[in-house]
Amino acid sequence: MSRWEPNARERLVRAAVESFLERGYDEVTVAEITERAGLTKRTFFRHFADKREVLFAGQDILSRTFAEAIAAAPASATPLEAISAALTATETTFGPDHREFARKVQAVVADQSDLRERELLKRAKLRAAMADALRARGVPDPAASLAAEIGGLAFTTGFARWVAPANERGFGEVAREALAELVEATTKLG
Repeated sequence: MSRWEPNARERLVRAAVESFLERGYDEVTVAEITERAGLTKRTFFRHFADKREVLFAGQDILSRTFAEAIAAAPASATPLEAISAALTATETTFGPDHREFARKVQAVVADQSDLRERELLKRAKLRAAMADALRARGVPDPAASLAAEIGGLAFTTGFARWVAPANERGFGEVAREALAELVEATTKLG
């Protein structure tokens, strides 16, 4: 094995997901993941704290994408327009070439209660990143927190629609559609 391998993180993620799908999450060890990826356990732990984190490898990037897009939204943008800009910005992360792999990851997560729990924690982190970015724009609470919660629901709904087997539309489109539906639903609550 060479000391340096290109795309180590990606190779580890792909090896883990394929192994989880073939044998089940609980049955796969870090050693088996690294062997399949052609890397060492040391390399694995340089990138991930544990095998659960392999499935949520992009969460920090996604949080940063949300925060940067909200910060870059026009000064005249409402909190929900800034959230819409954040959802649109994720199209680079959730491009059409990533959809099939995202479906595989979702299949692994859906099959394990501890992974679903971890997913909820990671999504809470995404909502917190949106709320913090809105507060940095001067949006006071509770409006910043409420807009971030709606954005989080739009993200979750959009993601579920995007990975649905029959869907071929882009992530940004389905996420913005989910946001519009949620905003419309909130107006009917009053």
